[in-house]
Amino acid sequence: MRGVVFDGKEVQVVDDLEVREPGPGEVLVAIAAAGLCHSDLSVVDGTIPFPAPVVLGHEGAGVVEAVGEGVGHVVPGDHVALSTLANCGACAQCDRGRPTMCRKAIGRPGRPFTRGGEPVYQFAANSAFAERTVVKAVQAVKIPPEVPLTSAALIGCAVLTGVGAVLNRARVDRGDTVVVIGAGGIGLNVLQGARIAGALTIVAVDANPDKEAVARQFGATHFVDASAVGGGVPDAVRAVLPDGADHVFECVGSTALVRQAVDLLGRRGQAVLLGMPAPDAEASFLPAGLFLDKSILGCRYGAARPQRDVGLYAALYLSGRLLLDELVTRTYEVSDFGRAVDDARAGRLSRGVLTF
Repeated sequence: MRGVVFDGKEVQVVDDLEVREPGPGEVLVAIAAAGLCHSDLSVVDGTIPFPAPVVLGHEGAGVVEAVGEGVGHVVPGDHVALSTLANCGACAQCDRGRPTMCRKAIGRPGRPFTRGGEPVYQFAANSAFAERTVVKAVQAVKIPPEVPLTSAALIGCAVLTGVGAVLNRARVDRGDTVVVIGAGGIGLNVLQGARIAGALTIVAVDANPDKEAVARQFGATHFVDASAVGGGVPDAVRAVLPDGADHVFECVGSTALVRQAVDLLGRRGQAVLLGMPAPDAEASFLPAGLFLDKSILGCRYGAARPQRDVGLYAALYLSGRLLLDELVTRTYEVSDFGRAVDDARAGRLSRGVLTF
C-alpha cells in the first residue's frame, strides 16, 4: 500500500508498505484524507525528534475496515476521525478526564508497519499518511457520515488543538478579549474557538496580509499586519486593546513571539503557548509583570478529550457554527506530497489535505 515515509534523511512516497491486522482493542482504518500539519514537517527538519523510518501523518479520517477483539463502539463501515491520543483509559490522569496527560499517550511509538520485511515506526500513534493504519480503539471516534472526510480529517489535530485551547485550557468567556499570533491552521481554529466562546474583541496578528480575509471569516474582529508595522506589533495591538488582552495565543513557535504574547497581556491575562519551538529553545520575559495575576500556560493537544470533543465539533459543524470546509485550501493526491509541502512552507495554505 502507499504511504509517506521519512527514513531519517529524506521523505518518500512509497507503495510497498504493509500494516498488520488489528489486535485486541485496536481498529484498522482505511484512510480517506489526511491534513498536512506543521508537526509532520517538524519531524523532517528535526524540530520534533522522532525515530526513523517512520510513516508520517497524524490528522486523518477514514472508514473502519476491521476491529479487534473487545471493540464495540465502532464497526466496519463507520466513518471516524482519528486522534493522536493512545491513552490507556485506566491511569489517574485518564480517570480525571485528562487523556493528554496519560504517560502511555506520550512518546511511546509503536511499529505496526513493515516495509521490505523491516519494521517502520508510527508517528503520533497515528500515521495517517498511509492508505491504512492501525490505532487503539480510543483513537477512533465515530462521526456522522454527513461530515465530508476531507474536512473531518482536520478535526483530529488542528481543530482539537486550536478550538480546544480556547474552550478547554484558556476557558475563554463571553466578553473576553483575545489576541491570536499566527493565522495558520491552528491560529484559525483559535480564532473560531474564541468566536464560539463569545469573545468580544478578537485580534489576529500575522506577517502575511493575504490572511486577513480568512482570519476575519473565522472570527477576527481586527487584523494586524506584522509585515507592515514591523516591531510595532505591540503598539498596533494596544491601539485596539489599550489595557492589554485577557488571552494571547502564540501559534507560531517563535521565542520572540512568546515574549510578545506575555507583553500583550492585561491584568489577570494568560498567554497560551501552542506553537512548537525547537526542544532546546529558550524564551525570556519580565517576571515582575506576572505579579498582576498573569499566567503563562502550556497546552498539549487542546487539553482535548477526543471521544467527547470530536463529536461536539462535528455537531457544531453540522449546525453551521464551526467552519471545516473553509479550512481546506487545497486537496492533493498522496503522490503529490512534495507540492503540498512546498505550498505549506510558502504559507499558501490554511490546510492542505492529502487524499487516498
